[in-house]
Amino acid sequence: IITSAKPRVFSSGANIKMLATASHAAKVNFCKFTNETRCAMEQATALSGQYYLAVINGSASGGGYALALSCEHIMLVDDGSSRVALPELPLLGVLPATGGLTRLVDKRKIRRDYADIFCTTAEGVGGKRAIEWGLVDELVAPSKMEEASLLRARLLAGTDGRPDRKGITLTPLNRRVSGDQINYGYLAVEINRGKSCAAFTLHGPEERCSVGLEEVLAQGAEFWLLQLARELDDAILHLRTNRPDINCWIFKVVGEREILNSYDSLLVDGVGNWFLEEIRLFWIRVLKRLDVTSRSLMAIVDTGSGFSGILFE
Repeated sequence: IITSAKPRVFSSGANIKMLATASHAAKVNFCKFTNETRCAMEQATALSGQYYLAVINGSASGGGYALALSCEHIMLVDDGSSRVALPELPLLGVLPATGGLTRLVDKRKIRRDYADIFCTTAEGVGGKRAIEWGLVDELVAPSKMEEASLLRARLLAGTDGRPDRKGITLTPLNRRVSGDQINYGYLAVEINRGKSCAAFTLHGPEERCSVGLEEVLAQGAEFWLLQLARELDDAILHLRTNRPDINCWIFKVVGEREILNSYDSLLVDGVGNWFLEEIRLFWIRVLKRLDVTSRSLMAIVDTGSGFSGILFE
């Protein structure tokens, strides 16, 4: 359940004054990361059975309403002041930058004329009109908000208690920064400032994956496929945010192809196992993040390279 602890304000979106003084790269990173977060929520709903419920108990504008649009169900408190809005066009002269209009028309199937009126109305829409236009799914009285949100959450969650999903602990990553060198367990990044490039070296495991599903779950965050995905995701975000001066990223893989393929085979053979499926979905998110990083990306395949399976992708 996503709601606000503050009265009369759900979320008013980005800090416009902050963005006005930010660099272009900072604005781009901001928009990308916020939308990647929303896309991850939608992926979790579509493929992991994890549902998000937005309970709007105040004004939800700009990125705040875009966050609600990423949820499976939007509940609006009918208090006369709670409203939803995409005011970027009338207030700033720009279109919503993180998928708000796309989610309105393609996801919620809002009539295009309604969407046109909505995105040019700074004060937004609330109450019955928000329901009639399809901007929200449900109106609730303020006195019934907590009760109604818990009921809706239970309906979304269903009756499956998922007894087979014990979960794991995502332990902190061991990122070690020394000058222009960044080292993790299975990933090393070497930055060359003079040439404005960063070399990513991904290391495969030393032994074949010969363990069963229970042992994989016991390894948890230290399981190679998951640990490497988390390290690569962290490095992408670190360089994307903190090193805008590095324009070219070069990728290398060190490892035995047969060993790497044994891990891919485990993913194929383990179809239906929730843990392996979440690892696969995590890799999809990491590779999508790489796709939109706006750097020149190169992969060097030479003797001994381990570009195979997921790492070939």
